[in-house]
Amino acid sequence: MRHFFILSAATLALVCGCGDSTPDPNDPSSQNMYGQYTPPANTAPTGTYTPTTTTTTAPTNPTMPGTGAASGSPATPIAVPAAAAIQPLLTQLAAGEVQGMQPDGTAFAAQFQEGQVLEQAITIQAGKCYSVVGASMGVQELDIQLVLTPSPLPPQVLAQDNSQGGTAVLGGKSTGCFKNPFPVGGPGKVVVKATRGAGLGIAQVYIK
Repeated sequence: MRHFFILSAATLALVCGCGDSTPDPNDPSSQNMYGQYTPPANTAPTGTYTPTTTTTTAPTNPTMPGTGAASGSPATPIAVPAAAAIQPLLTQLAAGEVQGMQPDGTAFAAQFQEGQVLEQAITIQAGKCYSVVGASMGVQELDIQLVLTPSPLPPQVLAQDNSQGGTAVLGGKSTGCFKNPFPVGGPGKVVVKATRGAGLGIAQVYIK
């Protein structure tokens, strides 16, 4: 809606100070040596609009909803038998954290450098509950995420572990397994990251 305001000439002169701001051309002090009127320097003609420049900065949103999957260069995948040294640790951890659940597929392992990630594709089924258990040797901080990958939309982190150290449990007995809230299944992945330290790592997805 546009609003119009009407001001009297006297009020306008009082507000803008126009009454005495313009020199009188007949005033000798405003004339040059030839008797000609010389307007003041840097004075815009009466009635001239002087535009102002306004810089607008678009708001930033560094963290978009549904994003935040761990990233890094890929770790070197290895066959599970090559990680036999830490397999007993994984088995023991799973026995205490995911009782009553069944392995979903086989375990997966890699040789990690600090900051590297290992991704394992899975199908996240409707109505199913998921846990992921990870163990390592040499890695000081191992982290795990369960990520939905609904192409062409951005990946969405569904759950992540809250444990500390070289082992990681997503959906363990303290928090309960992660249940897919969607009525249909979809593609997903498990992301295992050696956040700090380097060494051998192994993980297994469990379902019920």
